[in-house]
Amino acid sequence: QLQLVESGGRLVQPGGSLRLSCAASGFTFSTYTLAWYRQAPGKQRERVADLATDGRPWYADFVKGRFTISRVNAWNTLYLQMNNLKPEDTAVYYCNRIPNAIWGQGTQVTVSS
Repeated sequence: QLQLVESGGRLVQPGGSLRLSCAASGFTFSTYTLAWYRQAPGKQRERVADLATDGRPWYADFVKGRFTISRVNAWNTLYLQMNNLKPEDTAVYYCNRIPNAIWGQGTQVTVSS
């Protein structure tokens, strides 16, 4: 059974850092491009970053230079290192494979002083 479990979100001050984790199971993790998405209140879900099987990352313009996506295939785990967080980064963050599978619960990131 496919499962995606995000963790690591919390309240953080502007300028702070967080590392999100995504534990995946139920599919062959190493053979998929994996991605982080986010959804802020009242807004559509948007892709933040993705990481292809060959290690090539893609980042949305609004996180370039601040976020880093990585993966450990042996652990079926995807990460998102987020630095210099801004209030506009506040959202529920989700991971998924591409093509998308079932969505997990997400993890809440709140950036506020």
